[in-house]
Amino acid sequence: MNIPFSYSLRNLWTRRLTTVLTASGMALVVFVFASVLMLAEGLRKTLVETGAYDNVVVIRKGSHSEVMSGIDRLQASIVETQPEISIGENGKRLLAKEIVVLVNLSRRGSDKPAMIQVRGIGEASLPLRPQVQLTAGRLPRPASFEIIAGANIAKRYKGGGLGETLRFALSDWTVVGIFDAGNTGYSSEIWGDADQLMRAFRRPVYSSVLFKLRSSSDFQGFKELVESNPRFTLEAKRETQYYADQSEMMSNFLSLLGLSLTTIFSLGAVVGAMITMYAAVANRTGEIGTLRALGFRRRNILMAFLIESLLLGLTGGLVGLFFASFMQLLTISTMNWQTFSELAFSFSLTPEIVGQTLFFSLAMGFIGGVLPAFRAARMNIVDALRAA
Repeated sequence: MNIPFSYSLRNLWTRRLTTVLTASGMALVVFVFASVLMLAEGLRKTLVETGAYDNVVVIRKGSHSEVMSGIDRLQASIVETQPEISIGENGKRLLAKEIVVLVNLSRRGSDKPAMIQVRGIGEASLPLRPQVQLTAGRLPRPASFEIIAGANIAKRYKGGGLGETLRFALSDWTVVGIFDAGNTGYSSEIWGDADQLMRAFRRPVYSSVLFKLRSSSDFQGFKELVESNPRFTLEAKRETQYYADQSEMMSNFLSLLGLSLTTIFSLGAVVGAMITMYAAVANRTGEIGTLRALGFRRRNILMAFLIESLLLGLTGGLVGLFFASFMQLLTISTMNWQTFSELAFSFSLTPEIVGQTLFFSLAMGFIGGVLPAFRAARMNIVDALRAA
């Protein structure tokens, strides 16, 4: 004979004030836990979605990012001749030799500076990135001091809007277009003609070579050829892997930070749940004795109190997750530690985070309720009835 589930629900409803206060404490912890996971996932998703699986990024061996890489013109030309490179509709190879540098810009509404990536692009740069769409203006003309800015740059930084002027590399650059790359890192970049940027920054080498594979299966052969050739000092990565590596350090830091914070906060929530359940046991001593006298076993009492505690945790988890979901409406910017440039991204809620968050809230409820539940189950029938 089991105690009905409705018994646990009615007891929580009877103690509405303590139920609300305890669940609110758990909800706050769950909110922090879910928000940090969403932050780390948003960063990872933004960078991973920046790349395409069939695109290959070639950088200097040992470089962790394009900013630190350098490929001389001879090596770039040799890469350009490889048969694994796809041919576009215009009969030209889908390959772009690009330069990436950092410039200092001021945010709108303040003079706080930030490092922004400027990418020198070629003719094939846009066809290689179909997610990038020009939303206003036009593309920069070759060999000109014209640039196009990502949507995040135009919105957040002085001089980044259409028709405005940015000054860097001792030159004035006119923004002639705005592009939107969706939820990718490109939206936080400025693009211009690669050769013009190389002259302006006095850089004789490219930062990377990007191309599309003729066949996805050609990647491993190309990688072995490039990385084993003693004439090269290059390494090749799929573009998706390259950007996943870019997010790894920051994402791990955010996850570790979230784990540390929620561990500290959850201790308080668990103690609160434990106090609530101990108080429930103390106030219902006679009730527990009556249930035992009616024939309910110790395990039935144990499960009834555990279910109450789990319901507290689940309620707090659902409330915390509900409020955390609104964090997806926010866009924040932070420094990418791999490239030292500013990156804007949004919180991202996934089914995996929902599952992890609800499991975490149930775990808090279980830990907070297990000791009080054992205390209730171990009560002697006669002593419990006498205390009624």
